[in-house]
Amino acid sequence: MTDAALDRLHLAVRRTREHTAGRATTGLSHQAADDTLGTFATDGAHGFDPFPLLGALHRAGARVVVIGQVAGILHGSTELTGDLDLLWDGDLAQSGALAAAFAEVGARLADEDGVELPMGPDAFRLRKLDFSSPAAGGDCCTPALPWGVLPVGDFLNRALTATAPDGTQVHYLRRDDLILMRRAVARPKDLRRAAELDRL
Repeated sequence: MTDAALDRLHLAVRRTREHTAGRATTGLSHQAADDTLGTFATDGAHGFDPFPLLGALHRAGARVVVIGQVAGILHGSTELTGDLDLLWDGDLAQSGALAAAFAEVGARLADEDGVELPMGPDAFRLRKLDFSSPAAGGDCCTPALPWGVLPVGDFLNRALTATAPDGTQVHYLRRDDLILMRRAVARPKDLRRAAELDRL
């Protein structure tokens, strides 16, 4: 039996495919997303499917937690997205597994300034990476980022887990923690999505 959270994400992937079929490309990546419309309005939504990378991370044994709108969808948000944002603990013991997973899906990595990095464990010494792959792009963050008062280490430790029929596990933020993160960032899309999560 499929986990209900993963059912919601599969449905969102299908809806994204339907809504972007035949839509003209804009030349905009997830990095250029509008603060109101979000990444669904960018080219990142074309062919967006987070499952290949999430599966590769599981197979590699890397514990990474889904944040951002994909986490919102797992909780029942109906807004679509075009990026996959991830959070991990920054422990370099995981860097080899992370590099293997990103390499498996043909991802390219870049630093916070957009400078492309060689694929390998050393790239994961940084506090944040931008990644792009044929199916999904986004950010891969650590608690070393300046999160302000947000206890993101605690968020990681109490994350939820959804399990697919094949045993693949997807870890994602609890709803209340995701709302805190949304309100801390406070862009129009974040406040709108926080209000939606409050209603769920």
